[in-house]
Amino acid sequence: MRNRIIYILLALTLIGCNSTRHIADDEQLYTGIKKITIADEKEYATTATGQEAVSEVIAALSCAPNGSIAGSSRIRTFSVGLWWYNTFYNSKGKVGKWLFDTFGKSPVLISKVNPELRAQVASNVLKYYGYFNGAVTEEIITDKKNSKKAKIAYHITLNRPYTYDSIEYRNFTGKADSLIKTTKHERLIQSGGQFSANGMNKERERISTLLRNNGYYYYQPSFTKIYADTINNPGRADILIEPQKGLPARSNRPYTIGDIKIQLLNNNATAGNIAADTLKRRNVTYIYNAKKAPVRMGTLLRNIYLRTGDLYSQQQQQLSLQQISKMNIFSGTAFNFTPRGESDTLDLAITAQMDKPYDFTFELNLTSKSNDQVGPGSKISLSRKNLFRGGETLTLALKGSYEWQTGEKTDEDHSLINSWEMGADITLSFPRLFLPIVHRRYLRVPASTSFRVYANRLNRSGFFRMVQVGGDATYKIFSHSTTTHTITPFRLTFDMLRSTTRKFDAIIADNRSLQNSFRDQFIPAMQYTYTYDNTNTRHRNKTRFDGSITAAGNVTSLLLYACGEKWSEKNKKVFENPYAQFIKLTAEWRQLYRINSGNYIATRIMAGVLHCYGNSEYAPYSEQFYIGGANSLRAFTVRTVGPGSYHPAAETRYSYLDETGTLKFEANIEYRFRIISQLHGALFIDVGNVWLMKEDENRPGGLFEMKNFGKQLALNTGFGVRYDLDFLVLRLDFGLGLHAPYKTKRNGYFNLSPFGDGFAWHFAIGYPF
Repeated sequence: MRNRIIYILLALTLIGCNSTRHIADDEQLYTGIKKITIADEKEYATTATGQEAVSEVIAALSCAPNGSIAGSSRIRTFSVGLWWYNTFYNSKGKVGKWLFDTFGKSPVLISKVNPELRAQVASNVLKYYGYFNGAVTEEIITDKKNSKKAKIAYHITLNRPYTYDSIEYRNFTGKADSLIKTTKHERLIQSGGQFSANGMNKERERISTLLRNNGYYYYQPSFTKIYADTINNPGRADILIEPQKGLPARSNRPYTIGDIKIQLLNNNATAGNIAADTLKRRNVTYIYNAKKAPVRMGTLLRNIYLRTGDLYSQQQQQLSLQQISKMNIFSGTAFNFTPRGESDTLDLAITAQMDKPYDFTFELNLTSKSNDQVGPGSKISLSRKNLFRGGETLTLALKGSYEWQTGEKTDEDHSLINSWEMGADITLSFPRLFLPIVHRRYLRVPASTSFRVYANRLNRSGFFRMVQVGGDATYKIFSHSTTTHTITPFRLTFDMLRSTTRKFDAIIADNRSLQNSFRDQFIPAMQYTYTYDNTNTRHRNKTRFDGSITAAGNVTSLLLYACGEKWSEKNKKVFENPYAQFIKLTAEWRQLYRINSGNYIATRIMAGVLHCYGNSEYAPYSEQFYIGGANSLRAFTVRTVGPGSYHPAAETRYSYLDETGTLKFEANIEYRFRIISQLHGALFIDVGNVWLMKEDENRPGGLFEMKNFGKQLALNTGFGVRYDLDFLVLRLDFGLGLHAPYKTKRNGYFNLSPFGDGFAWHFAIGYPF
């Protein structure tokens, strides 16, 4: 029976492998692009416009064959979908039909690719970017071994592109003409630049935005007409830009803001069933359907950047919408402008619906590793929004995690690594700058403020318990839709070591660095973070960068110096406890490349350095870097790699210690693809480690040395599946270790067995980066 099954499977495989079995005699299976040649790219595609043109032409010619890797037109492998298609093509059984319909992928044929049409479209793209004498031709290359298979070659000739000659703006009204002239340096097309229809469209949009930001509410990009004369002077284009003829009169005049009406709806109300109450202040009417205004009128007005008597501004309207959205108390907001008769006044009606007052979130993380280390973690948070009717949010968060090793026990009958961590924090957030001593008119910038107090407790079974309490004040200033400045002028943390065992006391007694890392101490710090994030823009590729600098102990030292303490004195104390003094720099860059719908490449690079000085010789335990886990090196458990090549043996007295450092580097790359419907897959590579900036004799190999950098980077690969529910992403990743920076049972660079001592799986919520 077993042999029969093997024979049947082998027969099905042979049938399925004949990928052209069900292709008609007059058709050919498309197996990708053989080559794309550009005859004169180095000569005529040196400008940014030229490079963009080449990129768009290649995109127009691209078409993924069956078995394409990451949507590539050239790189392909065995097509599983085509195998299912060929294997069950004529299946009459219910199971076979279901397999065919569900998993089968029909062959991509040369006739469907239509290379002649693609070449014609690509030629038109060249003209779009000024290559009026350019051309694209195609060539079908039949497979020598199988005439039913073929590749395509494309040949591109650019020739010299046209450039702009004279550029004239004409027939705009007096004020509009003045605005255009005064912003001449901002024009997106300039005389001598390469002709580009895309550039002219962007200039049309710039003119519309310029006018709409200066009162021209009804002006649209399509109202601007651009004429290009490419005949009068061959190789050069004369450009004429003017308004469309016959435009309505209202599009050619600026409008000012008139009366403002703000209408708030309850989270279960509609505009048609409101028992309303009304407040009035000058030209502002505030309507709400409650005994008490759900949001203070002054709070709303501070977030609305349009005022009676001001010229209408599209930029101010968008900023207002952005600020109201950041209040996080409305489920929807609409701005409606209505002209007042025949005047140049627009009355503004704002309708906003209150969101539910409470938010509840739950996060879960579960890790397991083949060396018996397992550990779940979770976080629960409850938020009360609009606490004082000013958009404030009070959030209570509880978090906890547990890690243990189920194998070998110590002489005290404790697991080698057995720990739990739990914590709580309370945060009060304001959707504005909260500075009581500063007049509110100086605080009208897009910003938010938060005050937080927190407490964490860490338990290492059989060794120690540590408690960390603290608080901070943080200000976020949104200088641009993609740029945020986060300033923490005050952050105070107090680390307290509690409930130590005799074994732990004996360990730190002869290890100065551990003794100083785990001592009771204050950590008074200030922090600044710069963030660039275009995730919510229309950019094809998404970028996020975070750069942070933290300075601890400097202000405290300055105050003590003013009180008579010597600046150079060591071990200075506050409230009978020493305080930490260090500087910490971190930077993280993330990039998400969109290949096509459903296929992405995500990358991350992270680096950090921590330097102690003055009152501290060693970094506090809570500030040191670590690596590993569900969002880092996914073949390694959290804090089990580094520093450098150091790795404590399981039988040593230091085996329990978290492996941390004062220097960190990590890089990740992940290919994300859709499997079916909401189920996605991922292939990833992670690399990184932590090191010490100062040599520690108890952790040999931990000091950072550039000559050892490469071989001390831990390396793993892996795969994962993700179920995307739109509002939630469930993630299961399997990490396969390839190289550990420390000595293992195997020699050579690849010193881990991927499905043995180098295997870990992680269940988590959300993407790793």
